[in-house]
Amino acid sequence: MKGRPFLVGMIHLPPLPGSPGNTLSLEEVVEYARSEAEKLERAGVDGVIVENLGDYPFFKDQIPSITVASMSVVVREVRRNFNLQVGVNVLRNGCVDAFSIAHVTGAHFIRCNVLVGAYVTDQGVVEGRAAELLRWKRYLNSGVKIFADVHVKHAYPLYNLPVELVAQDMAERGGADAVIVSGRRSSLPPSMEDLRKVKASVSLPVMVGSGISLENFREFCREADGLIIGERDFKERGEVGGPSKFEAYRRLVEECRAGD
Repeated sequence: MKGRPFLVGMIHLPPLPGSPGNTLSLEEVVEYARSEAEKLERAGVDGVIVENLGDYPFFKDQIPSITVASMSVVVREVRRNFNLQVGVNVLRNGCVDAFSIAHVTGAHFIRCNVLVGAYVTDQGVVEGRAAELLRWKRYLNSGVKIFADVHVKHAYPLYNLPVELVAQDMAERGGADAVIVSGRRSSLPPSMEDLRKVKASVSLPVMVGSGISLENFREFCREADGLIIGERDFKERGEVGGPSKFEAYRRLVEECRAGD
């Protein structure tokens, strides 16, 4: 991930079987994910994260078996059919579930929203999963990487230390392989000050995990080790969680790569 930014597109899944808004069969969800992966691969991103964004309201961390089973099928199809680095995020904080899905499907990394500390969220108090997750990784002898949020979006930290100190704890005590810096909400980017503080405090790759737009991506491409991209500018009709907009992704990739 060093040298040029690692560009990650989002495959935001529609509501899966078992969730309140579900209307599609699992095979229809799989076809949607394949269509999204095909667009993102053509656009030139390095990787994708498969995420169950349509499953709101989310469980904190005790994820229903039907969700884990459905996501395993979807992720396997993306992994086996596309030449992309594949990540898994199970909302809200299903880090062990995401890791298990990634391990059995051959995916490359997970996003863990709360690896260390504790946060008040719309799901209640969400606590870090580092102890369980690292032991599970060791038990499986797995090479799946852990990308972890510091002061994750849509949350208020009870472990309210400065962002750079939390990042250090994640790197030194939480077992993270990469650190994700976000703004307060999905639509808001982190401050450049926070990004630089975190980069100066850890030796791990530091990614931006929210608020990337067609207006601000150039600066973040210069500063960050990676970008996670999936906000309104990169969605058809600006629809949150909707289908990816090929032209917007392609423009970002081309301009971020222009200096290679």
